[in-house]
Amino acid sequence: MKNVLVGVHIAGPRAAGIVDGIVAAEQAGIDCAWMTSGGAAPDPLAVFSAAAMRTSRIRFGTSIVPTFPRHPLALVQQAIVVDSLAPGRLRLGVGPSHKPAIEGTWGIPFERPLQHLREYLQILQAALRDGKVEFSGKRLSAHAQVAGGPSQVTVMASALRPNGFRVCGELADGAISWVCPLPYLRDVAIPAINEGAAKAGRTPPPLIAHVPVAVSEDVEAVRQASARQIGFYPRVPFYSQMFQDAGFPEAKEGQLSDRMIDALVVHGSAEQVKERLRKLPEFGAAELLAMPILPADDADALPRTLRMLGELAAE
Repeated sequence: MKNVLVGVHIAGPRAAGIVDGIVAAEQAGIDCAWMTSGGAAPDPLAVFSAAAMRTSRIRFGTSIVPTFPRHPLALVQQAIVVDSLAPGRLRLGVGPSHKPAIEGTWGIPFERPLQHLREYLQILQAALRDGKVEFSGKRLSAHAQVAGGPSQVTVMASALRPNGFRVCGELADGAISWVCPLPYLRDVAIPAINEGAAKAGRTPPPLIAHVPVAVSEDVEAVRQASARQIGFYPRVPFYSQMFQDAGFPEAKEGQLSDRMIDALVVHGSAEQVKERLRKLPEFGAAELLAMPILPADDADALPRTLRMLGELAAE
């Protein structure tokens, strides 16, 4: 797809299977493999280190590593390992996550998340870009010389609402959305990114658009799979508010309606899905982060989706 990188979310309960998925994505011709990081799931930086030994081209992205449970220098230690094994291929996406996850899972107070993210990004950028950091903030401190000096790691951050996108525009190398309707990205995210970049006197960083994708013409099966895979998001406060802001008041009740699914999930035949995804630049997206929506009892759903994304990447 001209001028748009094509990435895919790779998921699984075990590291070996995730590595196999990353290898399959590279073989399909996809530009970037993305992993989430939550709870006690396999650590993406460790998985990417293993995947680096079996791949040669595909980029690796985290969307996202939560900032509260991990000091930025600990993340730097992991990132420089991946960068040494796969130079220039790591896109390190970080974000504060959400209060239920941080307090409920980790038992860490979820306080001033945007301030925390702002300081976290400053530490990462200095350590990874310059090879050294001297920072004392209100939430975080870091004083270190990085072994090996500057790296080629790209530092990105997540955002859902305007203030988060402004922070990305000001400090990050890219802004990563998650289940945001495309018109919301165009009308809310892009202006906020531009505002943050203008404040910092820099060129606006690219927007990575997370888009659920289903290569299936069975609408009911797609809706059922969507409810299973992304149905919990309206019950998470930050996501619920974003959906309400985007014109879906039913999210206030924690509901993922059919109307929301049809707005969020790009589905249909392979050609229909590709045609809709080709329009991403019209919504301000510079990159696609596709989440495969996999209908039940459809063993070919994931391979079919990877083939479609590889064809799109080759255009």
